[in-house]
Amino acid sequence: MIAAALLAVSPASAQNAATTYPARAIKIIVGFAAGGGTDIVARLVAQKMQESFGQSVFVENRPGGNSMLGPDIAARSAPDGYTLLFAATGQMAVSPAVYPKIPYQPLRDFVPVSMVSSYPLIMVVNGQHPATTMKDFIAWTKANPDKTNYASTSAAFTLTSELFKLRTGTPGQAIPFKSGNDSVMSVVSNQVTYAIAEPPPIVPQIASGNVRALAVASPVRLPELENVPTMQESGVNMNVALWLGLFAPAGTPPAIVAKLEAECRRIAQLPDFKARLRSMSTDALGTSSAEFIQAIDAEIKLWTDVARQSDVKFEQ
Repeated sequence: MIAAALLAVSPASAQNAATTYPARAIKIIVGFAAGGGTDIVARLVAQKMQESFGQSVFVENRPGGNSMLGPDIAARSAPDGYTLLFAATGQMAVSPAVYPKIPYQPLRDFVPVSMVSSYPLIMVVNGQHPATTMKDFIAWTKANPDKTNYASTSAAFTLTSELFKLRTGTPGQAIPFKSGNDSVMSVVSNQVTYAIAEPPPIVPQIASGNVRALAVASPVRLPELENVPTMQESGVNMNVALWLGLFAPAGTPPAIVAKLEAECRRIAQLPDFKARLRSMSTDALGTSSAEFIQAIDAEIKLWTDVARQSDVKFEQ
């Protein structure tokens, strides 16, 4: 009888918790060191949430384990909405596709709340490279397979470059670097042939003429690079954007997830938030939870297929 009574009031208790949520501080875990792109956007979101909720919202950086430590910790947290995860494509769509011993599963251990932002990748070569168009570059690589390689900082960038190779039939060996800036500078110094990387470290180098942008892997051209064609315009069937999003541990009450989703969508429409992200060549999105789930599922399948076809091995 007591057990039955407890079960009977549980849904009401959960609904009451959602109604009063948040009643205390919220922690957002970021699986990268402070100062990086994911951390910057997470802190912007935390600030806006704090202003709206009237409760402290803070970021806790937990880098390590090939960026999988943070998500692992978040997945093991109480599903009450007070410990959340702000994560990137690599952690939640690429890692499950390439690492056999990943300690969490994005669509099993989390509720994807909202894809908050995304940014396209840009392919660049040295400013003095003989190829000035994608067509020229593809022909050059096929004529110079022993001279062709690319810079990569993580599995996400390696697989993006491998996807390019699969779609174009081009050669190229991955050369690892520690950061996006290092990978771009390796192109500037002619250590590698090309890099497909995020906009912040690339755009200034394009402006200076140190590197030449051949294409952006997005459906439309970037406002700040309006003369650079998209991959599709260049004849390459490839559209890749990396995203950042908010996650809650599996089992978090749907009403709390809905409240967090609505907050992310509100934040994404704020003019100052959009402007700050635009300054980083990043778009504010604020998708629904359902849209986010669908996107992650499709991307895990895509990157699993790319990893299989390219036969690239990653150390865990």
